[in-house]
Amino acid sequence: MTDILNLVKKKCFVIAEAGVNHNGDISIAKKLIDKAFEAGADAIKFQTFKAENLVTREAPKAEYQKETTGDGNQFQMLKKLELSFEEHIILKEYCIEKSITFISTPFDFESVDLLEKIGVPLYKVSSGDLTNLPLLSYIASKNKPIILSTGMANLGEVEEAVETIFETGNKNLVLLHCTSNYPTVYEDVNLRAMLTMKEAFKLPVGYSDHTIGIEVPIAAVALGAKVIEKHFTLDKTMEGPDHKASLEPDELKIMVNSIRNIERAMGDGVKRCTENEKNTKRVARKSIVASKDIMKGETIKLNDINFKRPEFGLKPKYVKLIIGKQARRNIKENEFILFDDLE
Repeated sequence: MTDILNLVKKKCFVIAEAGVNHNGDISIAKKLIDKAFEAGADAIKFQTFKAENLVTREAPKAEYQKETTGDGNQFQMLKKLELSFEEHIILKEYCIEKSITFISTPFDFESVDLLEKIGVPLYKVSSGDLTNLPLLSYIASKNKPIILSTGMANLGEVEEAVETIFETGNKNLVLLHCTSNYPTVYEDVNLRAMLTMKEAFKLPVGYSDHTIGIEVPIAAVALGAKVIEKHFTLDKTMEGPDHKASLEPDELKIMVNSIRNIERAMGDGVKRCTENEKNTKRVARKSIVASKDIMKGETIKLNDINFKRPEFGLKPKYVKLIIGKQARRNIKENEFILFDDLE
């Protein structure tokens, strides 16, 4: 079984969210897997549902869905985007071939059972099911890691969800901060809420992003996000509800590379001179030098010295140990003054 808690200690777990951007076409789904792998994502995530189990026949579309897919209801839209059991197997096997983790979000009990049959390593739960405590309990009972999005929720609702999962004995949980609007404007992101959850629940946290661009997920990693989820598509102009708010493959690759760069840049927190700084240190720092010719036996005064690069002599911090001492030899202007030069 995948231990998500240990996994995210090593590096940020980047999920390329294909979602329903395959438009119900298995060949497009495979191309999405190809592009997620090429971009360096750790996993690609789809969505598993039966429209009949997910929405009523008359369920209205969200405003962003109306803008991207036109009139009609959710049932009509989602019915075209279902993946069959056989297609799930094909996609999972293709992910194995490509060495990328297959994940899918189940939206109903039947879909959980389907994903159990094909052997998913972990479950990603959508923000919409944060308050669906019966489904959360059922997923948690499978004793696999859970990544839980928390869009639209307050802290009390997140607490109920966490308690429901923990009551099953499953503590293998990561919480994702999220804003459930497509696209999300920067003013609604509130990245600090991710840190609030980390402090409140003492769990690994991450961020599921719906903003335009890649700045916010990169910032989330700098703040300590252990999981990043980001929608991506082959082409933003394709028909479908989520393409417009998704990254294209080249953007996804830039995001993943940027995240890895940030991880390397975070370091271990120990303040030290790095190996690569040592040469710069020698030539950038200063030493105590004579500001004029100093004769043997002369008492050194403050205006007899200066501080200049490189750091080949005494550090400027030793100036008080120099002033008032007599020169043991003739010291030329701009020559380093050393303790051996003093009586």
